[in-house]
Amino acid sequence: MKADKIILGVLGGVAVGALLGVLFAPEKGDKTRKKIMDKSNDYADELKDKLDTLLGTINKKYEKIWSEGENLIAEGKSKFGDAKHEGETLLAEGKSKFYDVKNEIKNTSI
Repeated sequence: MKADKIILGVLGGVAVGALLGVLFAPEKGDKTRKKIMDKSNDYADELKDKLDTLLGTINKKYEKIWSEGENLIAEGKSKFGDAKHEGETLLAEGKSKFYDVKNEIKNTSI
């Protein structure tokens, strides 16, 4: 955002300088006002173009970050599902071994 502020500051300074130059030029009032309007319109168009470009860049970055976030969430869910499945498998194996040992102890006690 620092560069954006610098660009806007420079454009504003250029606009003010141009307007002051036109105001102090030795011409009739009608011509001066017309020049001011023309320059103002030119600078407004240029500023609009710069802002459109800036907003487009911001929008692209936002969409990229959003997409990356969605991908990270999907990857996290997948890894969690894999870990859950592995945990369930280990739990089932543990229960099976527990019952095997329990039955072995029960059978040797008799």
